Amino acid sequence: MKYLIKNFFNGVLIILPIGLVIYVVYKLFIFLDGLLGDVLRPYMNENYIPGIGILATVILITLLGWLSTRFITGSVIKLLDFTLKKIPLVKTLYSIIKDTVHSFIGDKKSFSQVALVTLPGTGMKSLGFITSEELEKFHGHLQPYVAVYIPQTFQVAGFTFLVPKEEVEIIDVRPEDAMKFILSGGMTSSKK
Repeated sequence: MKYLIKNFFNGVLIILPIGLVIYVVYKLFIFLDGLLGDVLRPYMNENYIPGIGILATVILITLLGWLSTRFITGSVIKLLDFTLKKIPLVKTLYSIIKDTVHSFIGDKKSFSQVALVTLPGTGMKSLGFITSEELEKFHGHLQPYVAVYIPQTFQVAGFTFLVPKEEVEIIDVRPEDAMKFILSGGMTSSKK
């Protein structure tokens, strides 16, 4: 009986991660295909091919990126950006989303430096990411501080701490490896 139970749990350990990945990829495909696919489907009738919505979305995003560099459309996008930054409540949400997107894929990536921070009075250390080194308006002391974002394990939430610069150790670890290590609770190592 123990042999059967052991094999059952081995099967679960193998099938569950594979099944969850397939499920998430499938749901993501359906969502992305539906963005423009739902608009195109009535015009294409039975000629609709799954994935055409994703292709149309990629083409539209690329076209908008190209148009944003042109004078007239670039001006319209700048006007829209300016307008969104002036509407109460919307400006906060817009700036958070815009800054977050730019921190991952913009010219100035915020999660490019992995930091090791010692927790006060414990000797314990925590991994985080330097998100800003220019904090004069938040902390006017003579001692320079940096913002360190420390994600929480098994979720996307986290904390941002202002830490004295000399107490932050920058380590030579790829940000992707550090994020996997943190989000998995230390169960995923970069050695795999």
